[in-house]
Amino acid sequence: MRSTDILIVDDEIGIREVLQETLEDEGYTVALAENAEEARQLRNQVRPAMVLLDIWMPDSDGITLLKEWATNGQLNMPVVMMSGHGSIDTAVEATKIGALDFLEKPIPLQKLLATVERALKHSNSHTTAHLSLDKLGNSAIISELNRQLERAAQQNSPILLLGESGSPFEAVARYFHKPDSAWLEPARPEHIVDSPLEMLQKAAGGVLYLNDIAQYNKTTQQSIAFLLTKAERYNTRIICTSTQALSELLNQAGQDNKLMGVLSSLVVHIPPLREHAEDIAFLVKQIAEEWAESQKMPPAKFSPDALEQLCQYDWPGNLEQLKNVVKNLIVNAENGEIHAQAVHSMLNQFLPQQDDELISGFDFNLPLRELREELERRYFEYHIQREGQNMSRVAQKVGLERTHLYRKLKQLNINFSRRHSHKEHDGE
Repeated sequence: MRSTDILIVDDEIGIREVLQETLEDEGYTVALAENAEEARQLRNQVRPAMVLLDIWMPDSDGITLLKEWATNGQLNMPVVMMSGHGSIDTAVEATKIGALDFLEKPIPLQKLLATVERALKHSNSHTTAHLSLDKLGNSAIISELNRQLERAAQQNSPILLLGESGSPFEAVARYFHKPDSAWLEPARPEHIVDSPLEMLQKAAGGVLYLNDIAQYNKTTQQSIAFLLTKAERYNTRIICTSTQALSELLNQAGQDNKLMGVLSSLVVHIPPLREHAEDIAFLVKQIAEEWAESQKMPPAKFSPDALEQLCQYDWPGNLEQLKNVVKNLIVNAENGEIHAQAVHSMLNQFLPQQDDELISGFDFNLPLRELREELERRYFEYHIQREGQNMSRVAQKVGLERTHLYRKLKQLNINFSRRHSHKEHDGE
């Protein structure tokens, strides 16, 4: 269940408001974010069916945010990039990472609406193509997961699913969902606080699914604890998920320990993909076949060396990241065939970028003021060490009066020997 059709991410308020008004006039529900940090929060809270994402923003550019979502296995909705300074290279890069389309500002009305309609259709087909539990693999680890779920199904207590970001939480949770019974996921965290009994009524006889409870504040968590006390009356199974370990949840400030105590009675751990890498080839085949069916096209073929590359990757974003990568490899494949070089190029996008400046210790992601201070600090420390703490020679070397040099070193929190400096001064 999606609570919002479209999330618009753009730092220009005028563009946000025009897009919102246009799309709401067409009957869509819209959420707005003015920067990457707000977009991260809203992506988890409102679960948009698609995202319109601006490339140029003050805190983080859209390509970086797109890559972050892809790496974390959170790119499970279509993203359409927007830019007033579009280029073919940028559009190609965004598409390779996982963007569905690219719109250049100012965006013509008909093109906007056509792109949104196509993205939402894509989102619906993607949602209906979820991997079911019997398609998660054939390894011993997945067999053990199935046994855990069979045991858990025999009890009526609430369930806490623990796993890393990008794990197949919903597929596992649906193991407990009986056909033709209710499945409810709150559209917003506030609904848990404002109308808990109404939610239980809607979920009566079925499942109330609460995704990643670690993101909720203490008030919301206390409301969840209240829900747990009433769930049996409504014959509702409450299933919670978390990407944080139980020990972290119990020790983290702002968490409701009473809730965590209740949920800890029945915990199911979802193994990360790297622990059952022998299932990856099987999963790739399943994903490729389902994608082909949704797009009405023949399944793509992965060469043995391409599959080997995929099996050797660490998959920090787990199954969601694997699905995104496989989909993008298929979209960019020539003649429906994927080879090792294509996999290598795709996976390299998720590796930390290093260059000579970063290797030598400079972080170019810092704000300019902080980076400049770091450069100055290293510059003065270099000359102080080179001149053996002789501050007269340091001042001469860097071209500053000694009084100005001392003031600068104090600003940069650089320790030096003033006693040694006074001796130099006295001997002059």
